[in-house]
Amino acid sequence: MGDAVLGSVIAHYLFRKYPYKGEGFLTEMRSKMVNRQKLNEIAIKMGLKKITYYNKLDNSLKSSQIFGNTLEALIGAIFLDRGYDKTQRWIEKYMVQNHMFTDDLEAIEINIKNKLYGWANKNGKQLEFTTVKESIESGRRLFTIGATIDGEVIAQAKGFNKKDASQAAAFKAVETLGL
Repeated sequence: MGDAVLGSVIAHYLFRKYPYKGEGFLTEMRSKMVNRQKLNEIAIKMGLKKITYYNKLDNSLKSSQIFGNTLEALIGAIFLDRGYDKTQRWIEKYMVQNHMFTDDLEAIEINIKNKLYGWANKNGKQLEFTTVKESIESGRRLFTIGATIDGEVIAQAKGFNKKDASQAAAFKAVETLGL
């Protein structure tokens, strides 16, 4: 529930901040503000890592999504306890004002896959992301995803979910292609 409330609050905030921007811009900005990596960073900066119980011996959890998930759970708890309006004020005060600097975020390209798909379409290339390997590491599934252009794997990357692995593979492919 916390992720839905957060997404709604951020969408409303962005609509107020950028009333004349198009839907695509607002959607991309919301993605930059509520993506897993950003939420993990904010949660750690807010001190949630210190109060979250997790297996500290599992090295994969140190870079996992657990802290962002904790932040979303906190937002859900605030919503259930205090309602939407107070949750909105809390998110804007403690998250947006302190950690989500929209001017800086405007310049960041977060969806490298879209950039790569755009390049492939423009140049008549066939782009696919395929699972090259799936294994278990520290009790968690680890995916190796390949970025394939016209049947040739040009980059591979690993991640604990397919989305993160494919984004990393896209980033490597963009570097390889010099885009």
